[in-house]
Amino acid sequence: MVAGRAERAYLRDYATMMEAVPFPSLVFDHRWDVVLGNSAFDELFQGIGPHPTAMPRHNFLRFVLFHPDAGSVLADHETSWCLPMLAQFAAAMDAHGDDQGLQDLRRDITRDPIMDAAYQQGLPRWVRSVGADVVRQDAPLRPLHHPDSARGRTLCRVVSESSPTLEALGFTRMTLVLREPARVAGGDRPRRRSAARHERSHLRTVPAR
Repeated sequence: MVAGRAERAYLRDYATMMEAVPFPSLVFDHRWDVVLGNSAFDELFQGIGPHPTAMPRHNFLRFVLFHPDAGSVLADHETSWCLPMLAQFAAAMDAHGDDQGLQDLRRDITRDPIMDAAYQQGLPRWVRSVGADVVRQDAPLRPLHHPDSARGRTLCRVVSESSPTLEALGFTRMTLVLREPARVAGGDRPRRRSAARHERSHLRTVPAR
């Protein structure tokens, strides 16, 4: 959907509202093309080097899958970020398989033999082993490395939502709600350790490139 004047005004105000949120937050479309991002989002990825197609402010899925620096911020990069987002991409392909942007992403996955094998063969086994809930963009607890040394390696709750206006525009908002360091040190974990080992045993995926 092409945003008209009223929708553009809404997005400007929405961006102002997002800026008041202390957590990294972004708005993207069904291709993961980023429409809005706040200062906390930029701060989280401030150390990321340049890339022609996979910058976090450009397309978040491409960043996760293809940027060589992604693992420097997104901890446990393969099992906690790549695999779940590949599962979400597969669901998007089922729903919007004729979309050119998604087809371009699929083409780029095909060009990487390891990633393509992960997508076609390893991913279905992994989804069966951990459950279909991994396809959801909302609620998972994931680890990351924050550039602020006061946080360091921490956890974030991925919260996805869409207001009626955002939904009408085909947009989704994702916020990474950072845990306080003391809460992380107290034993909070994104998943049971045994489950993480089980995931890794099914698939070694998506080397940074």
